[in-house]
Amino acid sequence: MRRSVGLRAVNVGKPAFLGMHRGQRVTSGIAKRPVDPSGTAELWLSSTNLEGDGQADLEDHGGRDKAVYAYPSEHLPVWAAELGEPDLGPAPFGENLSTAGWREEDVCIGDRWRWGDALLEVCQPRWPCYKLALHRGRGDIGGRLRDAGRTGWYLRVLEEGAVPVAGPIAVVVQHPAGVSVLAVHDAARPGHASPEAIEELLAVAALADEWREMLTRRL
Repeated sequence: MRRSVGLRAVNVGKPAFLGMHRGQRVTSGIAKRPVDPSGTAELWLSSTNLEGDGQADLEDHGGRDKAVYAYPSEHLPVWAAELGEPDLGPAPFGENLSTAGWREEDVCIGDRWRWGDALLEVCQPRWPCYKLALHRGRGDIGGRLRDAGRTGWYLRVLEEGAVPVAGPIAVVVQHPAGVSVLAVHDAARPGHASPEAIEELLAVAALADEWREMLTRRL
C-alpha cells in the first residue's frame, strides 16, 4: 500500500489583477509561483491558507474546505499536448501542490495526509469558475477539465503547522469507504450515477458541504 505523495512543487500567490470579465476588473490569487525550497525551507499552513497565498473572493474561494489545492503533475504533459502549449507555465491550474503518484481515481474523500506538522484531509474535487479561463486565456478550459475528470482535489486542514516545502507528505489514513475524488466528480454530472450510488457518497462525513449540496440536488 502506497503511503507517500510525491511533491513536485509548492505554489503560492497573492490576489492580483487577472483580467476583465463582463466589463469588470477581476482580482484573483490563481496565478501562483513556485516556492524555492533552497530559500524557504518551511511555510506556515493555517486552517485557510498556506503562508504567502491568498484569495480575492472569499465567498466562492478559499475557506476551510478549500485551504489547499492539489493537482497531479502527471496530467500536465497530457494537457500540454491537448492544448498545443509545450510550456504551460508555473502552477497552470492554480494549484498549491503539484503532486506525483496519485490521481483522482486513487485519492479518496476522507484520506488524511501528514505534511510536516500539519494534518490535511481530502474533502472535494475542484470544478473551476471563469477565473481559470482568464488565467489560461481559454474560454473552454473549465469544460475541458470537467469532461476529462482531471480536476485535482481540495484538502482541509485539521491541524495547523509548519510544512516543509521540499516534502515529504505521508498518507496516514486511507478512508475505509474508498470513495474516490473521481467517483464524486462523476456523480455530480447528470446521468452519471444512480440515486443509490449518490447516497453512498453522501454517507462519507468528510465530503465538503458544497459537494454534499450538489449531490443532494442530483437525487
